[in-house]
Amino acid sequence: MTAADTVIQLDRVSTRFGEHIVHKDISFAVQRAEIFALIGGSGSGKSTLLREMILLQQPNAGSISVLGLALRDISDADALSLRRRWGVMFQHGGLFGSLTVLENIGLPLREHTDLDDALIDEIAGWKLHLAGLSPQVGAQYPTELSGGMLKRASLARALALDPELLFLDEPTAGLDPVSAAGVDELVLKLRDLFGLSIVMITHDMDLLWRVADRVAVLAEGRVAGLGTMSELAALQAPAVHQFFAGPRGQRAQQQQQRQRQLQPEFHTRSPSSKPR
Repeated sequence: MTAADTVIQLDRVSTRFGEHIVHKDISFAVQRAEIFALIGGSGSGKSTLLREMILLQQPNAGSISVLGLALRDISDADALSLRRRWGVMFQHGGLFGSLTVLENIGLPLREHTDLDDALIDEIAGWKLHLAGLSPQVGAQYPTELSGGMLKRASLARALALDPELLFLDEPTAGLDPVSAAGVDELVLKLRDLFGLSIVMITHDMDLLWRVADRVAVLAEGRVAGLGTMSELAALQAPAVHQFFAGPRGQRAQQQQQRQRQLQPEFHTRSPSSKPR
C-alpha cells in the first residue's frame, strides 16, 4: 500500500480524561475502499476515537491524519473542506425532529452548496432511494419511522455530499435481524458501487463477519488485535478471544461458515481485492 491508498492514519494516539486513561499509543491505518471496524467492550474508547477522527475532540498526544490532512491545529478552512468530504451516521440517527426526512437529507446540501431548492430536493430524493427508502418516506418526520427506516434515513443524509469517507456509529444497533441484514447489504452495496472508505463502530458480530475487511479490537487503552475476522478468531489473546468465545460470537462464526458452504463465491474481500 502506498501513502495514496491510506485515508486515515493514527500514530501513537493517547487520550485521557483527568486521571482516567482512555487510549495509550494507538496506531493503525485505514485504506481506501476498505470497510474497517472498531470493536471493544464498554469504556474501551471506541466512540472517543471516532469523535477524534471527525474533529469533535482532540487527543492529548499523537497524531491523526484524514484524507491527507493532519487534524491537530487544522485551519478552519481545511476542517470545513474535510467535513464536506466525509459523512457521519450517528448511532441514534441524529436527524432533526422538526424537519421531514427529505429536508434532513437535503440539509448538508443547503449548508455547503449554492444549489437551488428544487435541485436539492431532487438529490435528496435520489439519496433516499439509494438508502432503500420509498419517496413517501421523504414526507415523514423522524418520529414516524421504524428503527430500520431511521437508520437508512440517517445514512441517506450522510451520503448527501457524495463523501469519499463514511463513518458509521452502531449502524445496526437495536434492529431486528431482517432490518439489520438489510443494512449489511446496503453497506456492502455502497462500498462496491462508489469505492467508499468506511469506518464503523459495532457490536454486531453478523455485520462484522459479513462486511468488515479488517477489525481493530480495543482493550485496556490499546489495540489488542488487528486483522480480518478469521485472523482475530484464531487469536488466543483474552481481550480478543472473548468476542469469539461467547454464544453470540460462535453463532455468528458458524452462520458465516454455513453461508460460505452454500455460496462458495461469497466471501469477505481482502483490502487488496477492493475496487479502485
